[in-house]
Amino acid sequence: MGLFNRNEITVTESGEGNFAQSIQMGKHVIIADEPEAIGGNDSGPNPYDLLLASLGACTSITLRMYALRKNIPLKGIRISLDHQRVNDEDVIHCILNLEGDLTPTQKEDLHKIAEKCPVHKTLGHSSIIKTTLDTKKD
Repeated sequence: MGLFNRNEITVTESGEGNFAQSIQMGKHVIIADEPEAIGGNDSGPNPYDLLLASLGACTSITLRMYALRKNIPLKGIRISLDHQRVNDEDVIHCILNLEGDLTPTQKEDLHKIAEKCPVHKTLGHSSIIKTTLDTKKD
């Protein structure tokens, strides 16, 4: 366990091309890379795709938890996400597609809850990222 109360995530260069990264998250390993058009091998999603995937997954999980707790007949969730840079600002578009026999009030409640998922809150606020240099000798 690292600095956090959860599994430490470790990112290392995979050695496969210019930009490919091996990401170790507990017992899970995924690859991140850049598209071929900018010199990568496209061997995995790029960092922004991973960020959007995290937001989408957290939103969907939050919606499912809420629907289960409130006995809302939510049959399926599909979330489409896109990232754009507009006038030097990052804009993330998140479109919710909620399936089931839902009332307008339930849909609106779910919409409000979607904006309260932990990753949404983190991205929506100014986050503090502290980067330090590891001074331990190899």
